[in-house]
Order: sequence, then C-alpha cells, then structure tokens
Amino acid sequence: MPYDLVIKNGRVVRPFGKGPETLDVAIRDGKIALLERNIDPAGSPTHDAAGLLVFPGAVDVHQHWGIYNPLDVDTTSESRAAAQGGVTTGITYIRTGQYYLNRGGPYSEFLPIALEMAAGRAHIDYSFHVAPMMSRHVEEIPSIIEDFGIPSFKIFMFYGGHGLHGRSTDQRSFLMTPERESYDIAHFEDIMRGIQEARQSNPGMADSITLSLHCETAEIMRAYTEKVERDGTLAGLEAYSASRPPHSEGLAITVAAYMAYETGLPTINLLHLSSAKALDAAMLMADTFGAIDFRREVTVGHLLATYDTASGLGGKVNPPLRSEADREALWRHLLDGNVDWVVSDHACCLDEMKFSPTDSDDVFLAKAGFGGAEYLLSGVFSEGTKRGLSPNRIAQLTSANPASRYGLHTKGDIAAGMDADLAVLDPDRSFVVRAAESESTQEYTPFEGHELTGWVKDVFLRGERILADGNIVGKPEGRFIRRPG
Repeated sequence: MPYDLVIKNGRVVRPFGKGPETLDVAIRDGKIALLERNIDPAGSPTHDAAGLLVFPGAVDVHQHWGIYNPLDVDTTSESRAAAQGGVTTGITYIRTGQYYLNRGGPYSEFLPIALEMAAGRAHIDYSFHVAPMMSRHVEEIPSIIEDFGIPSFKIFMFYGGHGLHGRSTDQRSFLMTPERESYDIAHFEDIMRGIQEARQSNPGMADSITLSLHCETAEIMRAYTEKVERDGTLAGLEAYSASRPPHSEGLAITVAAYMAYETGLPTINLLHLSSAKALDAAMLMADTFGAIDFRREVTVGHLLATYDTASGLGGKVNPPLRSEADREALWRHLLDGNVDWVVSDHACCLDEMKFSPTDSDDVFLAKAGFGGAEYLLSGVFSEGTKRGLSPNRIAQLTSANPASRYGLHTKGDIAAGMDADLAVLDPDRSFVVRAAESESTQEYTPFEGHELTGWVKDVFLRGERILADGNIVGKPEGRFIRRPG
C-alpha cells in the first residue's frame, strides 16, 4: 500500500534515544507506519526535512484557552500560536467562576458548552483539565472521567484568599460557589479523597487520574503584598515577585504533599515551580513521602526570563517571574533530572485587558498571565543546548513525559503506531522574538527582543502539515482527545 506521506532526510529525535538518527518517517492514516533509513516512497508524496531535526510534536499540558477571550476565539488563535511553537497537542485548564465561561453550576452542564465552543476551531489536538470548585464538583469526578474522558484535575491553592490578580474581598462572587461552602484546605482534602476513590474504582486507568496543584499560600501573599506596597521601594515585576515570595510556594508545596499523604493520593503534579525554594521543597517532599509519585513542572517563561529581563509589565504571571538566581536554580534542577516536563502556561491577555486604564505602570493593577506556547520548543532548545541539554532530553521534557503522565498514549514519541505528530526544527537558525509575528491575539510578549536559536520550520498533525516554513497552513483539524487514549 502507498503511504500518505514520507518525510525523508531528517534527523529524528526520539525521547529515549541516544542522539538524533538519520531516518525516514512513513505515514499512513494519521499514524507512523514505518521508521527506517532510506524508505522507498513508491510514488507516495514526500517531504524533504533536509537534515533538520525532527522532534515529536510538543505536548503542552498547561494552557489557558478562554481565560480572557471567549473560548471559541482563543481556541482558534491560540492553537495557531501553539503550532508555531512546535506544539501539536495542548491541554487547557478550565473551571467555573469568573473568567473562562463566567458561569457556575455543575460540570455536567458546563463541559458540553465548552466542548461545543471549541469544536472545529483548533489547529492542534486538545483536551481539558478540570478544577473542582465546590462539593458538587467533587461528586462529579467519576462522571467527568468516564463521560467526558477528562481524568486530570487541578487545585488553585491561593484562591482561598486571593483572586486571579490580587486580593479578593468576595471569594464566593469570584468563584461562584454556593453559600456555606469555602474554597480552602478542607475542600482540597475532599478533592483528593474524591480523586483517590475514582482511581480505586478505575484501576486500569489509575495512573492517568491525577491532581495538579498551583502552589502558593494566600495568607503569605496577602501579608507580603501589604508590606511591599507600604514600603514602596520596589516597583514593577520585582515588586510583584516580592509580594508573592518564594517561600509562599514552598509552604504550599509542603501542605499539598502532606494532604496527599493523608488521603493516599499518589498521582500529584506540582505546577510551574518558579524558584529555588519551590524546587527545594518539592524535592524534600518527594524524599519524605516516597509513596507519592510527584511530578514537577516548570514553564518556558520562568526558564527564559526574570523580573529584570522581561519586557515590561506584560511579564506579570502567577507565580511571578523571579530573580536570575532562581532562574539558574530551575536550570540546575532540570539538568539534574529533577524536572519532569516544560510547558508554556499560555494565557493570552489582550493589551487593553492586561494593563490598568487608570495606571498602566502599576503592576498590582495589571492582570496576570501571558502567552508563550509559540516559543516552547525553540525556547527550551535555545537555552537548553547552551547548557548541554541533549535533543533527546528536550523531547522527553516537551513531549514524552507529559503525554505519558496525562494519558495521551498515542502522543509524545516517534514510533510505529503513534500519531504522526512531528515538529521539524532548524537547529542553526536564530531569530529575534517579536510579538507582531505571533499568531496569538496578544499584542505584546515579555520575551520581546530575546534572540533564540532553533527555529520551528514545519509541523505535522497526524501527518497533515499545519505549519509550513513558519506559517500556519490548512483548516483547523484539531480534535478533542478523550483520555486515557
């Protein structure tokens, strides 16, 4: 039988290989059919990778489509931006409350709306993580897994006393939770017990049923925000970092780890660790509670930028961009094998929404979050290879490890039978980051002017070319992926 496409002359980067291998990739019906040297295309269409690196498509398991723009709008534009970064599969967080769909209620009503809004609009494959915000959502965990194919859940630990951007005076209004319910440590325990019960009821997929935590401590953040504002010495992103100090992360990680121990929930993901203290706490908890399978995540933003090097207040994010010493600590842990995957935490926020109309220079009035998926593979490659990170390890961090953890079992590797999701990267081509060249609707980037080496030239989703010479091509063919798959 002929192939649908044969990609020839590429240097294939398999996550657990010993180096790039000169291999051809034959594709049929959206899957990799054959991986060998010098495949005879026998009349099949070919694509010449011309000696460039062929990575498995990046699996960006931390995005926020629909947080500031309508979900249907973000699904289109931000999936295009993701494809620019070599991303072929994204998982986006979603929750009830303000932002996202701006509605409360059960997920049995919420998720069908979200799925309908995203359907037919994505240029990459996608799925969702869900945050149980109220007791009713904990009761829904089995149906969210079984009926919707969503086995991954999230806790925002700082929402107990903070909103998305700072102090919250009315938690119930912000989160749209019922009377007499609180989003606090007791609720987090209920979530953990609910997820562990679901794991025990579904032993065949238990390893893919996980809980991710945004680890910051509301009480510390509230006190330090007051201190920083009262002192008035710091400004900008450095002030924001000081208002949400690294030990706030470390304390929350410790609490989360003990709760996991108490509830017997072993599948814990610690999200976007941003500082030396956060990584130190995460490693200490792993040593302390050996039965818990902790996974540790960092973002490309925290690996590329600091509060001194980011381009303006557009770099406001939770947890904050940190000092150069913290950035170097993240890289040391990554090179030592203590980081499991790298993500974008992509959250497109338009200029008019990001900055306060009354004082655009006040970091505490700006909204949190920025895009970055379009620089995921290039960013990790550019900075990582300077530090001795191998292409194969990059493929583990950006593809294989997150795909395995989150039940995307046809993603994350280049092998026969896997989805033909591929990113062709020119390792020698450098480029300067310009927000104007991104497919995102966000008009700025904290990486503006940064020079990266390693340009994503072509991207294939299930064998169909979705990026050609750096430009989006074709219609949105991304699919919602039920997990585990």
